[in-house]
Formats: sequence, structure tokens, C-alpha cells
Amino acid sequence: MTFKYSITLSSFSNLKEPLEKTLERLVLQNYDAVEMFGEPHTVDVKGANEMFCSFNIPVCGITGMWGPISEEGRKRRLLRSSKEVLAYSQEYVKDCVKMCHVLGGSEVNLCLFADDEFLTFDRNHAVLPQDQNERLIHNIAIPTLSKLTKYAFDYGIQLLLEPLNRYTTPFCTTTKEAIYIADQINQENFGLLLDTFHMNIEEDSIEEAIMESGGLLRHTHFADNNRKMPGSAHINFQSIIKSLNTIGYNKYISFEPILTNKEYETATKSGLDLMKAIEKT
Repeated sequence: MTFKYSITLSSFSNLKEPLEKTLERLVLQNYDAVEMFGEPHTVDVKGANEMFCSFNIPVCGITGMWGPISEEGRKRRLLRSSKEVLAYSQEYVKDCVKMCHVLGGSEVNLCLFADDEFLTFDRNHAVLPQDQNERLIHNIAIPTLSKLTKYAFDYGIQLLLEPLNRYTTPFCTTTKEAIYIADQINQENFGLLLDTFHMNIEEDSIEEAIMESGGLLRHTHFADNNRKMPGSAHINFQSIIKSLNTIGYNKYISFEPILTNKEYETATKSGLDLMKAIEKT
């Protein structure tokens, strides 16, 4: 099975490189698409869309900017008792949905963050008591995500829940937890996004988690365990590709490395080449 390959533009945000230059390099490396960062109020969406069209590179979706990734990201908390903050977070998702629609993408990822007032847990190991976790998921997350999913449906957009590792947020850290939430929401345009970097920390077996996700898996983020491009460290991507093939996955593999050097072309090309070589084995 041949996969489609994308890369998150948020990976380039610290390089201060003009978007035109980034797109030019990615097109030359034969990427199939890009994943736009979700900052609707700081981006000229119409101008960005024209630029993507001029390079003939599609946008597969929007990367939600959640948590400590930015100052605004810290304010986006879908597990929140305050009506004002919850409303702000929901409006952010809606703005990302509309942005995704304009750019021709099909998906927006969601991550679950809460206020510190909810987090009475072991901060060294970041383990949240199960009853506390379940209470917030049932009382706030599921009703909120259900409403947002219905909103996204009218725009033809999928909302994808991404489990993160426990050192980022203690809520929804495993594929099993994400599957449970998706099953409760039970809407066709709500699915899962699995990220190999986070899975390497949380899952007993990345391959088994992929197999369990089945048809709920709509998008993947690939990064090695050091958050660089695949092939930089020890995650077994050959085994992961085999698991994706087994469940008939035919969506995007979207690279999400942390890039710190403007001379990133060797890394982004070698990672892409590695995946394409694995496909042929």
C-alpha cells in the first residue's frame, strides 16, 4: 500500500523562514501535502491558500496549537469548569474548522488539557487517579467534543483526538482512552490521530495500539523518540508501517519533528526517503 506523506508546518515555526521558502523546499523533496498550524487569527488565510495553490501543494489538515506550544495555546483548555474559558476554547476549534475548510483540508486535531485546579496528581510521574480522569472526561470532554463534532460535520471536517504523553497532559494519554471517548461520541467525523513520539512513552506496544484503533485511525504523526525525523533514533518504523498496512490504513503519514536548524533539508528528505524505502520492503 502506498502512503501519502505530509509534514507539519508548525515544525518550522522557530526557524523564522518565509513560508514561500519552506514550501519551495518541500515541493522539491516530493512531499504530497502540508499540515497547516492552527493559528487562525495570526494567519492571512486567504493569502496562505493562494500560496499553497501557487506551489500546487495541498493542505491535508490543521495542527491544533494546544498547551505549552504557545502563550495562546496555554489558554486553550477543553476540560474547564469556567464557562468563559471553555467557550474560548470551543471558539478556537470552530475557527480552526473554518480555516481548514477554506484551505481545502479535511481534519483538525484535538488535545485534552485542563486547569491546574483539576490536577491533584503525582507531578514527578504525572499519573492522575482514574476516577478523577473519568469524571472530567464524562462530565466535560464528551459533551463538549460531541457538540464540536456536529459543528465540524457541516463543514465536512473530521475532528481527531490525539493522545499525548503524561508529561504534557494527564488526560487521554493512550490509544485505549481515545478509543473509549470516540466510541462514546460515536459520530462518523470523529476519529483518532496517533503520534509515534507520544506512543513510544505511553503504549505497551505501538503496533498493538495501531491494530486496536482500526478504522478510527484517520491520521498519524511520525517522529522518532528524540522528536527528530524517523531514522534518527530507535523507534521501529518498519514494524509500525507493517501494522498500518495490516489495518488497511491509507491516510496521511505526517511528519512532526522539532527542527532547530535552517539547514533542515537533509533531515526532512532522509526521513521521507526512509519511509518510502520501508514501503517497498
